Amino acid sequence: MLSGWTFHDPLYLWLLGLLMVVAVLRRQRSVTVLMVPGAEEWQASTAANSAPWPVFCAYVGLALLIVGLARPQYMEPDTDHKRTGYDFIIAIDLSTSMYAEDFQRGDTMTNRLQAIKPMISAFINRRPDDRIGIVTFGGRAYTFAPLTFDHEWLRKQTARLSIGLIEDGTAIGDAIGVSLARLRQGQRDDDADKREGAFIVLLTDGASNKGSLDSRAAAQLAAIDGVMVYTIGAGAEGDIPMPVFDYAGNRIGTEMRASEIDTLALRDIADTTGGLFFRATDENAVEDAFRAINQDNKIEFDAPPPLISHELFHVFVLPGIALLGLALFGAVRRSDDRAST
Repeated sequence: MLSGWTFHDPLYLWLLGLLMVVAVLRRQRSVTVLMVPGAEEWQASTAANSAPWPVFCAYVGLALLIVGLARPQYMEPDTDHKRTGYDFIIAIDLSTSMYAEDFQRGDTMTNRLQAIKPMISAFINRRPDDRIGIVTFGGRAYTFAPLTFDHEWLRKQTARLSIGLIEDGTAIGDAIGVSLARLRQGQRDDDADKREGAFIVLLTDGASNKGSLDSRAAAQLAAIDGVMVYTIGAGAEGDIPMPVFDYAGNRIGTEMRASEIDTLALRDIADTTGGLFFRATDENAVEDAFRAINQDNKIEFDAPPPLISHELFHVFVLPGIALLGLALFGAVRRSDDRAST
């Protein structure tokens, strides 16, 4: 929204058109007149009987009240605002192993992706001053959402995440590489070579087995850029229940498979970049991991300042009420004058 005049509820302004229609119809209404010779002598000629100002005051007063209902506002940027926060990318594994149903929600078991999506949304909600982006990966890595302050849009995009969007596999190195590229695009020109306040949250449930970039080499690149990588290994160890689907995508059963989380590699990535490794075996553990991600080196963004609204409701409503009162006074006075004659 640009600075300047605006209306919070502009739909009320349609009532101005209705008021104009009423005024035109009232002016054009036909009145039957009985011509009586000498009738002009029966009525006193007073200005109060013919003055149009009460009607004029009523129309203007109603128009001002309608404008007041639309809540006119003047918007101006907050010149004292400086926005500081973090730049980070959430890299989310969408491989088929995320179908594993080893997260409990109430009395039912749910798969890993459905369990973590509301936690990601809650994490976004808690960081209104951060620029957040999302990278998804399977056998390849892609930018799902660039760095943005539009967290409402980002939460809607997060809800669209589903397994099968990307070819199967776990390309952890590529995910880190694409995340670094997105962070570099969001870097200010006057920033130093090493980033401050920028990091990656890597959430996966498997071992790196695809991609063109080795995960340890990607970690080295992140360390050179000064980007910390927080790794979260989601899911239980040992045998886990996996749904079985037919060729049409219909679920036909469940089978037990061995979990393939490479905790050593994830811990090594975190240690190399100065981040932390979290082992998340249930929803509470994932939530604790997201809550623990915090740093002190915030950066200042080249972000548009927020707009401050100045309500102008009273500027229109108070004169409108005064004019309606004046119109009522004129109508009563005209009635009294007619009664006296």
